[in-house]
Amino acid sequence: MRRAAVIAVDLGGTKLASALFTVDGKILARSEVKLAGAQGKAVGQLIGAAIECHLAVAQNLRLSGIGVCVPGIVDKRGVVWAPNIPGWKNYPLRAELVRRFGRMNVTIRSDRTCYILGEAWKGAAQDCSDAIFLAVGTGIGAGILVDGNVIEGAQGIAGAIGWMALQRPWLAKYGSCGCFEYSGSGAGLARYAKDISKRNLFPAEIIRSYNMNRVAKQTINHAIEFWGMAVANMVSVFNPQKIIVGGGVFGPAKRFLPAIRREAKKWAQPIAFRHVKIEPSKLGRDAGLYGAAFIAKTKKPLT
Repeated sequence: MRRAAVIAVDLGGTKLASALFTVDGKILARSEVKLAGAQGKAVGQLIGAAIECHLAVAQNLRLSGIGVCVPGIVDKRGVVWAPNIPGWKNYPLRAELVRRFGRMNVTIRSDRTCYILGEAWKGAAQDCSDAIFLAVGTGIGAGILVDGNVIEGAQGIAGAIGWMALQRPWLAKYGSCGCFEYSGSGAGLARYAKDISKRNLFPAEIIRSYNMNRVAKQTINHAIEFWGMAVANMVSVFNPQKIIVGGGVFGPAKRFLPAIRREAKKWAQPIAFRHVKIEPSKLGRDAGLYGAAFIAKTKKPLT
């Protein structure tokens, strides 16, 4: 009998990763391309081309589904709102892929949902019924697992914690991305560093020079306060077994986890905090791919 396999696609703001998986989680082939400024339908065509490439090398496999991870909101029809992809305000991605690959099931979910499902399947949350994936990169989001089920909300927006209110008063500058994301995302690090130094610094540069640069230290310490408050709020609201941190910022910034934990302890419900573990992602940049493979093999629809 031919081995069962699925195709997973992880769309980011600047790149498109894809892979051919066995249903037990082994990667057979993978690829990655830069979006290089692609917009609208051109991004959909890149996704289709990536799927075609994996179909071409899967002749001896029994393909059962396609899973797609997207950086935004997905409604029950598979229409995507992705603010970092120009032209994707209401993009009919599932309809487009079904027209092209109709013989296979197509499932699309948000990146935060895929991150936590990937970690629950093959990563740091394998032993958890209740866990949260805190993704910090250009933006901020959370994948939320409660009693073994992912919480996605009535419109698929649950976990958009970049909008978490962590200080007052409300300022107009929070209107486009939310208070937490404005201060605690990768873009937020760059904004804060520029405010105090009048210099343009990249987030990776800020993290790397923490012990050598006053501006970097002040910027990171400011972000740690926000990261700690956010962790505390999630601990108090959801009482998870684990909070797993990942994303483009929390790859290099995982060394700040002890400081984040100390900050969170000040704010969190004490009994819940005593029992939670705060860990880095085990899957790293592949968390979205593993989550996309998982939704492809389980074919769980939005409900």
